[in-house]
Amino acid sequence: MKKENIEDTIVALATPPGIGAISVIRISGSNSFKAIDSIFAGKVKISGAESHTVHYGRILDNKESIDDVLVTVFKKPNSYTGEDSAEISSHGSPFIVKKIIELLLNKEIRPAEPGEFTKRAFLNNKIDLAQAEAVADIINSRTRNSARGARNQFDGKLSSNINEIKQKMVNISSFLEIELDFAEEEIEFVKRNELEKQVQNVINEINNLLDSYSYGKIIRDGVNVSIVGEPNVGKSSLLNSILKESRAIVSHIPGTTRDIIREDVSLNGFLFKLHDTAGIRFSEDEIEKEGIERSRNSVRNADLILFIGDAESEFAESLVSEMKILNKDAKTIRVFNKIDLIDGKGVKADVYISAKTGENIDQLIKILVNEISSTNSYTEKDAVIVNLRHYDCLKTAAENLKKAKESISKSMSGEFISSDIRAAVFALAELIGEVTPEDILNNIFSKFCIGK
Repeated sequence: MKKENIEDTIVALATPPGIGAISVIRISGSNSFKAIDSIFAGKVKISGAESHTVHYGRILDNKESIDDVLVTVFKKPNSYTGEDSAEISSHGSPFIVKKIIELLLNKEIRPAEPGEFTKRAFLNNKIDLAQAEAVADIINSRTRNSARGARNQFDGKLSSNINEIKQKMVNISSFLEIELDFAEEEIEFVKRNELEKQVQNVINEINNLLDSYSYGKIIRDGVNVSIVGEPNVGKSSLLNSILKESRAIVSHIPGTTRDIIREDVSLNGFLFKLHDTAGIRFSEDEIEKEGIERSRNSVRNADLILFIGDAESEFAESLVSEMKILNKDAKTIRVFNKIDLIDGKGVKADVYISAKTGENIDQLIKILVNEISSTNSYTEKDAVIVNLRHYDCLKTAAENLKKAKESISKSMSGEFISSDIRAAVFALAELIGEVTPEDILNNIFSKFCIGK
């Protein structure tokens, strides 16, 4: 998005394209009301209407009626973008939507670029950058926890936390700056051991946020679960049982699954990305060999591994060892299947199930959820890092504060200490968008959908 275009009035469809009950067309900019008045016939002029009011009328092309609509008015600065803006609710016909937008484009209005409405909200100080990024996460949320996490960020929990940390660093730096003004008198406004303690406390606060990133990624992006085992142990049957639908082909013939079958399921508020893999064994079949290699890649990228065994194969220790080599960080859950045929209690496993009858599937799901939630010590009131850009900014801040602490311990000049603290402040300011290069802004908002 070019900076010189930011003063333009823009328009876009805000609802998904296609046929539906209604469609909402969003307009923002100084020419919004004038443009709508030129194509709208109602009891009042939109330009003279009060903010946050809704008006019924018709959209006209010359004198031809296009559609009955509702126009919602938002006057600056009390709008999402901070500009004069409006939303036209029409019938959900692609033809009608296209016609209304075409009429507006003839009124000194241009099409909005991806994320441009939210970018304007940021540039007009309606929200900070962390809150703006949360808008996209809210739209893309697929579970209760991901929606809640995005909502917390949009409500400013993270921004508030960052601002508090940033202010502590500014206060520390201020004392050092004052000392520099009295360098000849060698006045020390804060004892160095106390200064070192304050810096370490801030480092600890930042580290707490950094530690939340692994959990934040889970609530935002979900958990990759690889279902693995030898052929014909019931991997596909287990996938179908968890999904409660017949998603994968099930057969008594070993090697039925040749490719990865991927399905997502929400369990207790967490998104689990299930990967049903080809049975791992030696094979001369070229297609099956490719499927087996894809199974190994699935294991490499897994957060959790469901290792399936049954009465015949149990748990091949050589395969267990291979899983650990492929992914030493993923937790492996041993699942003994087919207890409808044999109870399997003589085999060491984490859970005993029957994918065919559904017996104990609820126990397996409980184990999956516990593996995620047991590592979570965060509450709804806590700020959680879900964004890699935020993580990088915090990491940069922490690294600069560690340099400042080292300078303090070496009794270096306050100028060196203050320089590192200012660099840390800058990193946090970049996180919330107080100082953010244009190319970073464009990259962030280009990932938004058009109309948001």
